[in-house]
Amino acid sequence: MVIYYFSHVRKGLPVGFEYREGRLHCDGASVEDIAAVHGTPVYCYSADTLRERYGRYQRHFSSNDALVCYAVKANSNQAVIGLLGALGAGADVVSGGEMKRALRAGIPAERIVFSGVAKTEDEMRAALEAGILQFNVESEQELERLNGVAVSLGRRAPVAFRVNPDIDAHTHEKITTGRSINKFGIVSDRVSGVYARAASLPGIRVQGIATHIGSQLTELEPFEKAFRYHAELAERLRAAGHDITVLDVGGGLGIDYRDGSARPPPLSDLAALAHEVLDPLGCRILVEPGRSIVGEAGVLVSRVVYVKTGGSVRFLVLDAGMNDLLRPSLYDAHHEIEPVC
Repeated sequence: MVIYYFSHVRKGLPVGFEYREGRLHCDGASVEDIAAVHGTPVYCYSADTLRERYGRYQRHFSSNDALVCYAVKANSNQAVIGLLGALGAGADVVSGGEMKRALRAGIPAERIVFSGVAKTEDEMRAALEAGILQFNVESEQELERLNGVAVSLGRRAPVAFRVNPDIDAHTHEKITTGRSINKFGIVSDRVSGVYARAASLPGIRVQGIATHIGSQLTELEPFEKAFRYHAELAERLRAAGHDITVLDVGGGLGIDYRDGSARPPPLSDLAALAHEVLDPLGCRILVEPGRSIVGEAGVLVSRVVYVKTGGSVRFLVLDAGMNDLLRPSLYDAHHEIEPVC
């Protein structure tokens, strides 16, 4: 029976995928054979593609001790995290569970950034005991709670505040995160007061600024606005006496899910813009790509179970469902569907 895949791979296959005599291969292995051995539905990811996509970020973000922190939410498979960690990646995590996965995969705590709006005391305690690189604090309530946990442990938590710059990322409304109406970060008119409060707390060590304006960005303009916001805010906070040494600029570029017509700008252009605006500050830059590393690195392989006709519509009934690929139902996302053989 013919096997189909829901592709994260746009037409014009990336490194790691190719057709040989009409049969799809991943890193030299027949996807048909993989399905025969492991059954379907099954996800199949190319290690070569992961290496190549991470390598792009590592090459282009290379000044001032920059660190590429893979956004674990994009794909939390242990093998994926382990491969990227072995290449030198850090991790951007949003839960205690993701932090445990990153640590178990071999990513050192000093390369882990803890983001997310709902950190619990237990998660804070575990992260402090592990010795993570940074907490991206999202609210004043979180700041006070983190201070209390740190004081109880006799430690100081390294903190950047996620600030909300009210920038429209020109992306889907469900994945835009940097507008004033979004739940994320500290709104601009509260930033100075929050940094001042943090400086007075015994369990907090302020070190940076963080932003994340959205996912699946395919234009440079929103990034430029966010980078310039970083730079201006860093200068203002330094003038107020804060030692700002880290700038976490959030996620990477989006990807093209279709035929190449909506391809985002080159990563080299994004990195050049970041270096132009931010390097003069002498800060360490953190970038948190996820989708652009793993989004075109894998396929979901599924078998056709039935061919069904309903009225004038012909349906292919597959053994994969919403539980395996939620994005189309969640926000009308598109994935190419192609035969494996």
